[in-house]
Parts: sequence; structure tokens; C-alpha cells
Amino acid sequence: MKRLFFIALAALVATTSLSADEAAIEQSVIDRWETDRTQVFDASEVSLPELQWIARAVVVFADSPNDPMFRQQMDLLLAEIDRLVERDVILITDTDPAARNSVRLDLRPRGYALTVVDKDGRVLQRKPEPWSVRELTGSIDRTLLRQQEIEDRRGANIR
Repeated sequence: MKRLFFIALAALVATTSLSADEAAIEQSVIDRWETDRTQVFDASEVSLPELQWIARAVVVFADSPNDPMFRQQMDLLLAEIDRLVERDVILITDTDPAARNSVRLDLRPRGYALTVVDKDGRVLQRKPEPWSVRELTGSIDRTLLRQQEIEDRRGANIR
């Protein structure tokens, strides 16, 4: 009986330390993003639930980093990254379908895909072709969350 107790205790400690390690890794992504919001993260580094209420995720999927649509999309996004930074967007890429990371499993893309996840964790858009930053920011700006952020910032500037 004692042996079973110690095995269960060891399993609990191992699970707790694993969760702490995972939280440290995920927190470091958020810390790195808050330090430089223009950087691009690999999906293997990110957990979408950790971004909830902090950032909007724009995830660009492809079966290869050489996919012409992937390259075009990244060029479009990086050319106007400041407009995305204003909207608390974190850019995430995934060009390895074999990796089966949590982002890919959650969003289930097929080939090239652009997916926008709002701060509340809801998928706003799924696009099978590249999208301009203008179209992307327009979609974000129409959400209730973004409208509230704009209103809150206006109120903060008045005081």
C-alpha cells in the first residue's frame, strides 16, 4: 500500500512539474511577443489557450515553407506589420503538417490556410488564399472586442 502511495505521489509531482515547465515555455512566448510584437512564432512554440484575452492569433499554414501562397501571405503581412501590432496580433506559422502541434490539431487546416483567432478564442476567419492586411484588419475591426478596445482607448485619451 505504501509503495502504491509513493508511485501515485511521484506521478502527481511529475505531472505538476511538467505543467509548470509548459507554462514557463508558453509564458516565454508571450513575454517575447510583448517585447517585440513584430516577430513571427512557429506554431510548435505556441498554445492558443495561453493567448486568450491577450492577443489575436493570425496563423498561416502551408505544407511547405516554399508554398508560393505561404510566401506571398508572409510578404503581405510583414510589409504592414505595424497595422497588425496596433490590433494585438501575434503572427504564427506552421509549414510542417507532420509535426501535428496543438495549433494544427485545434484549427485543422488543409494545405495552405490563413486562420484568424480573436482574443476570446473564437475563429474569426479561415481563408484558403492570401489575404491583404487591409482585408484582415477590416475583419478584426468589425468585431465587438475590437470596437470595445477602440472605445476604451478613446476614453483613456480623454482623461
